[in-house]
Amino acid sequence: MKIILDREKCISCGSCWSNCPRYFQKGDDEKAQLVGKKRVNDKKEEELDIEELSCAKDAADMCPVEIISIVE
Repeated sequence: MKIILDREKCISCGSCWSNCPRYFQKGDDEKAQLVGKKRVNDKKEEELDIEELSCAKDAADMCPVEIISIVE
């Protein structure tokens, strides 16, 4: 499984890092970023391989701009 985060569209609401600090944190630019991200592609998306969903699904569901995807 992996989490995909589109940082370019982040509005810095904080819902993801407040509710799921295991996978999300506030970056220096005030936008969400993935903790321990493994890849960043040209589209300003971050990807993180995960073994369990934990709170990631809740973070995706709470995001008001729907920029968090979970790929199983």
